[in-house]
Amino acid sequence: MTIPEASARPRSPRDPQPTGGRRPPGRAWPLAAVAVAFVLAQLALAVPGTGLGWDEAVYVSQVGGNAPPAYFSAPRARGISYLVAPVAAFTASTGVIRLYLVLLSGAALLGVLWLWRPVLPVRVLAVAGALFAGLWVTLFYGPRVMPNLWCAFGALAAVGCFLRAVAPPGRDRRPVAGLGAAVACVTLLRPADGLWLALPLLAAALLVPAWRRRPGPPAATAAGLVLGAVPWVVEAYTSYGGLAARLHRAGEIQGTLGWYFALDDHVRALAGRTLCRPCDVPWEHPWTALWWFLLPLAVVGGLVAAVRAGRGTAAVLATVTAASLAFPYLFTIGYAAPRFLLPVYALLALPVAECVLAVVGAVRPARRPLVAGLLAAGFLAHLAVQYAVLDRAVGYSRSVRVQFTGIAAALGALGVRPPCTVTGREYVPIGYYTGCSSRQPRGHDGSITEAGLAELARHRPLAVVVHAGKAPPGYAADWPVTRLPSAPGSSGFDAYVSPSARPGAG
Repeated sequence: MTIPEASARPRSPRDPQPTGGRRPPGRAWPLAAVAVAFVLAQLALAVPGTGLGWDEAVYVSQVGGNAPPAYFSAPRARGISYLVAPVAAFTASTGVIRLYLVLLSGAALLGVLWLWRPVLPVRVLAVAGALFAGLWVTLFYGPRVMPNLWCAFGALAAVGCFLRAVAPPGRDRRPVAGLGAAVACVTLLRPADGLWLALPLLAAALLVPAWRRRPGPPAATAAGLVLGAVPWVVEAYTSYGGLAARLHRAGEIQGTLGWYFALDDHVRALAGRTLCRPCDVPWEHPWTALWWFLLPLAVVGGLVAAVRAGRGTAAVLATVTAASLAFPYLFTIGYAAPRFLLPVYALLALPVAECVLAVVGAVRPARRPLVAGLLAAGFLAHLAVQYAVLDRAVGYSRSVRVQFTGIAAALGALGVRPPCTVTGREYVPIGYYTGCSSRQPRGHDGSITEAGLAELARHRPLAVVVHAGKAPPGYAADWPVTRLPSAPGSSGFDAYVSPSARPGAG
């Protein structure tokens, strides 16, 4: 394996080294400007009026929040719960949690771009940061209690630290430590992502002749992968019957892993579907995926431009790592969620930025303002599309918050107050908003039987939530039924409340 670094012209003293290890850091204000814009855009567009969704309620409830811990299914990892624990342990305020994550994500974006400064010019990093931060999926998940964006930051940090660690003279041990920490963090957040991140880095360290003499990077990568996976593996034996049993159950919950062609699913999800499962829906608003089809062309152009500029190592390694991270989501899982590919987009933003800057630099100086203006206009049009999709996704999140807040108030008026339990449809978010535990006798949970729920109802309030007009389980057939508040366009829910609940009490 050889990393291309050929250049058509002699290298001058101002040219970067092959891995960028000796590049003098440039002025950082463009990176800070991108991070500040990212924070402000989240605060204005992605935060107001939103509430916690199903997955967020699961993660927050593990470390505090508004309700007892929800069932933690086999595929999940606790890294994101650890990330929000400093806030969630002290407050159940969704607004405070959102603000904390907004500020933290802005700092993380600045931090990962900053550590790349010895590798790539600041102008490349600033353009890459703007491209990544401008995606609706990046803005949407910045303030949310979900692990994927943090995996993206970790992947970008890992590749940057790797390149700095293998660069001559190689006396600085900080990049090696940073590499191990980044891989460990990604693995702690999503073990599978940690594996697919580590594989190309280990391969590069072992196959590129100039890097074989440096044991630090592969050792740090492997150590980070192992350390990050330890909590998940230990929990497999303490709570899931062993590692093999947890892996098997995780595969079942994720839809039985195998060979799938999910590219079309991801294209359809770009219209604003946060989860497309099953993704047998019409392809709505094809214009929302235009950038996705242009992405491979821009990456190829960026690779060519980077090689010619003497920065091919960084562009190639980022692209190869992105391909590794994309592979399981595009070809082994039969559904799609835009957040899955956030680490891919973060890494591919680097060669795309190289392409954009190369296009501007290739024209005559007199025409550069015109070309730059055309590219800026195209980027603004792209941002307008991203804003439209973001507005749709955030609007749905707001309607869900209104519905679940109304449901929680209605159940509270019926006497469903802590200590209480919710089961049935949407039992996790309804339980969280109500302050109740959430239990289910089937599906991903299966942590209790119907007989167990019936016994539980003798001692504490229990709400069985079903689709409006549907019959409840047999043990709740004689309980009072109430129609719950619904969101516009929703069929709504009915709640069968156990006699142990005391309306108006408390």
